[in-house]
Amino acid sequence: MMFTDYSLGAGAVIVVVAILLISSFRILREYERGVVFMLGRFWRVKGPGLVLVIPAIQQMVRVDLRTIVMDVPSQDVISRDNVSVKVNAVLYFRVIDPQKAIIQVANFYEATSQMAQTTLRAVLGKHELDEMLAERDRLNLDIQQILDSQTDAWGIKVANVEIKHVDIDPSMIRAIAQQAEAERARRAKVIHADGELQASEKLLQAAQMLARQPEAMQLRFLQTLASIAGDKSNTIVFPVPVDVITPIAEAITRMRQPTP
Repeated sequence: MMFTDYSLGAGAVIVVVAILLISSFRILREYERGVVFMLGRFWRVKGPGLVLVIPAIQQMVRVDLRTIVMDVPSQDVISRDNVSVKVNAVLYFRVIDPQKAIIQVANFYEATSQMAQTTLRAVLGKHELDEMLAERDRLNLDIQQILDSQTDAWGIKVANVEIKHVDIDPSMIRAIAQQAEAERARRAKVIHADGELQASEKLLQAAQMLARQPEAMQLRFLQTLASIAGDKSNTIVFPVPVDVITPIAEAITRMRQPTP
């Protein structure tokens, strides 16, 4: 009887030890790391592969090293020119130091999300609406650099930030459309004025050149006559220069005079 009780007790111990031994082994994937604590103190980072964790003495926290895509919620932003807009963005980041990500901050995902929201409002609030709409690449880079420097202490690497939408109030859309139309009208007037100025300068140069060269004036006169002579409906009054008429008139006068 005593032998049977001893066998049962030994068997129970063996089963418990086997269960503890099996539970001590953990498998970490290639993109995972395990932050191991021994009696509450940081011990080391393990993985990937098969990892041994001593029950009741060691605890392990899994950390995913893959790039995380975070959708930053829409934020109310007042631009530098006092325009209220709603802006949302997408954030790409990953853990590069598992020890810092677990020890330095309670929840690195939530902390990064809150930091992204406040940084988005702070950076965009320093710029005008036109810059938000036309210079997104520069604003994305500014937000990414600020976030990367702020989350470096948490072992986080911010790879990229992309502004997705800039939503404007409908009343502001109408005002912006009117402003754009006025700007286009202004540019059209400036271009027209520049063209008139250039044309007047060229006409002045042509007039000065024709004034210096009478032959050029006569040639231009003949070219004008040739261009309008093709239309049979036009009546052309051809002026004859005085220096051409005078010799002819004198010759006719001499012919009419009686010979002595």
